[in-house]
Amino acid sequence: MDYQTPKFFHVMQYADAADGDTIDMVSGNPDWEPPAAIREGLHEYADGDAADFQYPPSDGLTDLREEIAARRNIDPDRVIVTNGTGEANYLGMARALDSDRGSEVVLIDPVYPYYPGKASMLGGETRLVAADRDGSLDTAATCEAIGDDTALVVLNTPNNPTGAVYDLDAVEAVVETAADHDALVVVDEVYDHFDFSGDFESALTLEADNVIVTSGVSKSMAITGFRVGYAIFPPALVEPAKTRHMLVNVTTSRPAQQAVYEAYRETDPDYYADARDRLESRIETFTSALDAAGAEYTRPDGAFYVLARFEGFPGTMANVKTLIDEAGVAGMPGATFGTAREDWIRFALVTPRVEAAAERLVDYFAD
Repeated sequence: MDYQTPKFFHVMQYADAADGDTIDMVSGNPDWEPPAAIREGLHEYADGDAADFQYPPSDGLTDLREEIAARRNIDPDRVIVTNGTGEANYLGMARALDSDRGSEVVLIDPVYPYYPGKASMLGGETRLVAADRDGSLDTAATCEAIGDDTALVVLNTPNNPTGAVYDLDAVEAVVETAADHDALVVVDEVYDHFDFSGDFESALTLEADNVIVTSGVSKSMAITGFRVGYAIFPPALVEPAKTRHMLVNVTTSRPAQQAVYEAYRETDPDYYADARDRLESRIETFTSALDAAGAEYTRPDGAFYVLARFEGFPGTMANVKTLIDEAGVAGMPGATFGTAREDWIRFALVTPRVEAAAERLVDYFAD
């Protein structure tokens, strides 16, 4: 099988090698401090007994699984703690494509590129369905795309890269249509703490037996390097997913799990509110600059990305490199995210230099 290096790495390497100062708006690494309990938990763990340095349960520390389950109002036996949300999505997608359901994977375009990458790796065939102009689900088109060969539908809300927060009724319609065709739905909710609209509702509230919900703490706790995520499976699908997780990874890092557990218990809701306030301020700053630059853009209701299109400057890889060389701002070409926004550029707002980046874009496109 021919595996392709994700374009994210190509752009970041190009930006790192650029001669001038470049503001990174490519990666989704939060730039703020993690909860204090993360550091405290690691210090406490380091002073623990040698026995605590050995393998944890393959499906995750019991205390952590129970904490996640309590927060999501589900049975702890449905939770598998994974190496980031990426592995959680992989386990969910594999469960669908391992079955006799079919080989087709329905994805919403624009799409986070790791979904089609995983689908291809697992032997699936992707079918892209364009989102509405504002990034929301085109419910009718998505349901129409689901057929007897559909094994899986993947939804991501709040969405990367559009920032859309999907209406729960629209998600339910997709889930019900998928169930009619014996297909599974993986709903990636990793940005659930970054909902600026107040409209986000988890797919877990649907209580459907064909829904797998994935999430994690990489973004919400600003610890992308810890690789702690989780998948919540319907009861009938848990055991095969546990086996695959054990065969692929054995287990997930014990100190990282312990620190996350402590952070769950000790972190005040104000921590997450402060992060949302910070991002909303950056969204306002950045979109105001895009207005001044005459760009069309999607204003996010969730997550922390902005898609923008500049007149006469399509978001090709060549133009992204030009923007790095001549404006000192690094974004991602729209073609990375499917076909629906090929002329656009995605910018990640997880940098304290958003205002400087905004000024550079205004200056560049005003010339």
